Amino acid sequence: MISRLLHTIAVAAALTAGNALFVADAHASKEAPVIGFSIDDLRVERWTHDRDYFVEAAKKLGATVNVQSANANESRQIAQIENLIAQGVDALVIVPFNSKVLGNVIASAKRAGIKVVSYDRLILGADIDGYVSFDNEKVGEMQAQGVVKVAPKGNYFLLGGAATDNNARILRDGQMKVLKPLVDKGDIKIVGQQWTPEWDPAKAQSIVENALTASQNNIQGIIASNDGTAGGAIQALAGQKLAGKVPVSGQDADLAGVRRVVEGTQAMTVYKPIKTIAASAAQLAVDLVKGKTPKFNAQFDNKKTKVNTVLLTPTLLTKENIDVVVQDGFYTRQQIFGK
Repeated sequence: MISRLLHTIAVAAALTAGNALFVADAHASKEAPVIGFSIDDLRVERWTHDRDYFVEAAKKLGATVNVQSANANESRQIAQIENLIAQGVDALVIVPFNSKVLGNVIASAKRAGIKVVSYDRLILGADIDGYVSFDNEKVGEMQAQGVVKVAPKGNYFLLGGAATDNNARILRDGQMKVLKPLVDKGDIKIVGQQWTPEWDPAKAQSIVENALTASQNNIQGIIASNDGTAGGAIQALAGQKLAGKVPVSGQDADLAGVRRVVEGTQAMTVYKPIKTIAASAAQLAVDLVKGKTPKFNAQFDNKKTKVNTVLLTPTLLTKENIDVVVQDGFYTRQQIFGK
């Protein structure tokens, strides 16, 4: 009776805290695990795809998923994870808003015997059971390569993601692997760089507007770290009639980003087959709950332990190979081209 009351209270609290989409009684059996999926921000298009594919993949494996969205708020995410722990889920799969602040709540999960998987972004300073992501340093390299191909010389602005997101820094490492030799050679000059709070497109637009003003529009390339920030950058360029003249990178193959690649206002995006990462994460979580050995292929140091990792390969997407997302069933031609 007490356990049932605790479960009811936890579910109610989770619903109040935000976006509980799938709820089930916890600990049905190891053959039917309950997974808590804590997502940074479902207001971002990318994560709605991850949610849908993950729930679908987990269902095929006999698992049930309780989805929570923190709406880019670290306190809310911690509270939601605490609620999921109180419900007695078998595993937690977490897309962290702030990769550095989850150590205590994850320690609570581990004490409760709950398996913890870091999804797409590596959680730092915590004892987690696994990590699944695309090769984010490679993504950063692709972003720089895409812009350099269009503008091999000139002034560049680096528009990073959120400073709270460890992936934003890994992307920057990858970008600089490509850019540094060109900077040293004198072909490229980095005239400014800034992180974008919460990956917010409106803030990205303001950052680039200020950069254009400071440089008197003398910028030949913008390395934007995802499609949302790319969209903000392109809005700023459009205000100066420079959209399509200054190449801008992206990532995630958001529909708006893919359309901009087709239109020529965005140089490229990076397609990360979300069905693949979602299915891999669901399999990883279920395997861990059942005591099976997952198929790891890498390790990452998260400053607490070496985390066993499933690392996946991204695809550089340009106007020339845009049909990849159609062939994968990610979008239809109608969605992209309107015909």
